[in-house]
Amino acid sequence: MLIVDTLSYKTISANKNTVNKEWVVVDAQDAVLGRLASEVAKIIRGKHKTSYTPHVDCGDNVIIINADKIKLTGKKMTDKIYVRHTGYPGGQRFQTPRELLEKHPERVIEKAVRGMLPKNRLGRRLFTNLFVYAKPEHPHSAQQPKEIQL
Repeated sequence: MLIVDTLSYKTISANKNTVNKEWVVVDAQDAVLGRLASEVAKIIRGKHKTSYTPHVDCGDNVIIINADKIKLTGKKMTDKIYVRHTGYPGGQRFQTPRELLEKHPERVIEKAVRGMLPKNRLGRRLFTNLFVYAKPEHPHSAQQPKEIQL
């Protein structure tokens, strides 16, 4: 009787010491907000890698440039509403994407990507891997990020 106790392959579970994190740059010029955000969320989560592990931060660091040139389809630029609360009675505030783009163009993309990440400690940790800039310059050239087209 022959007993083989070895497998030809094993499932590899990554941890924070074995994970391979890279830096990527995404140009948001003329990109549709939701489509860009879903692809970026996948990259930040690490789902594009073969070593993806659900409970580990195994995604890449993403730099988004030209955030002020993002596009929204249909009438979302004026009809979509972002709701926030100041914490005081009667402190509910409303903003459209157009108003938000004028004051803080980075926040439109940040809100979209954050909404596509897990709503737990891991999701909050993953969100720190996103860097959004309104202009084409960014201060992360020392990390030698590679540019990708989405």
